Amino acid sequence: MKRIILIVDNDSDARNVLRQLLEPEGHHIVQAESGEQALALALEVHVDVFLLAIETPRINGIMLCKEIRAIDRYRKAPIILLTGSSADRRLHQALNSGGDDFIEKPYWPVIVQARLRLHFQRLDYSRRLKQYLPKRTHEEFESDPPNGALGKPEERDLAILFTDVRGFTAFSEGTEPARLFSLVSELVADQVNVIHDYGGYVDKFGGDGVMAVFDGPEMVLQSCLCALNILENTLMQNSLHPEEIRRVGIGIHTGRAVVGNIGSPEHLDYSAIGTTVNLAARLCGQAEATSIVVSKAVRDAAAGDPRLKFRSERRVAIRGFKEPVTVYTLRRGELANPLSTTDILQTAQRKSPQ
Repeated sequence: MKRIILIVDNDSDARNVLRQLLEPEGHHIVQAESGEQALALALEVHVDVFLLAIETPRINGIMLCKEIRAIDRYRKAPIILLTGSSADRRLHQALNSGGDDFIEKPYWPVIVQARLRLHFQRLDYSRRLKQYLPKRTHEEFESDPPNGALGKPEERDLAILFTDVRGFTAFSEGTEPARLFSLVSELVADQVNVIHDYGGYVDKFGGDGVMAVFDGPEMVLQSCLCALNILENTLMQNSLHPEEIRRVGIGIHTGRAVVGNIGSPEHLDYSAIGTTVNLAARLCGQAEATSIVVSKAVRDAAAGDPRLKFRSERRVAIRGFKEPVTVYTLRRGELANPLSTTDILQTAQRKSPQ
């Protein structure tokens, strides 16, 4: 993999020595002679690894470490300090200010390459971890204190969204496993992208569906718009797939839930639990194919937005709840309705292979 390495040193000869060592390895080298120039480049391109001389004009290596760590995307980027001596007291300050490692001059190729290889492995591991862990779980992992103590569970206001394919079990029994896996993977990938676009994160994958969590002041509106887009994308983008894989139902509820680490010290899951989550899952079970069912709490929180329309108020018995629950079917509002769900479904059916 080609890496972008930013070398920061006011000594052009020192920069060129490192460039000549690293370019043959296939890396893209960016150079800066001052701290100001380094920060400007860091915002212009996405740097993988920083090589910083401790002594640079105006903004020295110690200050530059702090400035780089203040940029969100570089909170965990490797910062390797360049020093003339490991006894330099400023090296200790720079390491405490966000530096990860150091290399002494003169630069020996085997040492430079070995140090970078170690940090590249760390980067690869972190990126692979992000692929497998939900966003909030990864954030919790990265912010875990050095002593390994776990943060206490906390109660929050959340909007919870569940998706599920109606009749999936029957469909899976008649579909070749490799094709089934491919269809579900594509379907879920589309849903994940939309969820992230609307500010949510995936808490759980459930085979043919997901559990998504939204928080913040606009969480209910975001979850509703997200659900509408998931439904429309599923019907349109997957129109060449079997109709059965497009029979998605969605449920949304909002309320208080407990968020925290669940499990044993050896195996943890960072998740949301509680009645709010349970009801959202049950509402998903109430949703017919290509429909979205939401609770009264969702309707009350988002009813004023013209992009949304809540129809078919009804009271339904929900397993696990003593009293019937008031629910609504969510549709797009007239001001943001280029195609109704019925139109989209009909268009998708016309495109389906006969």
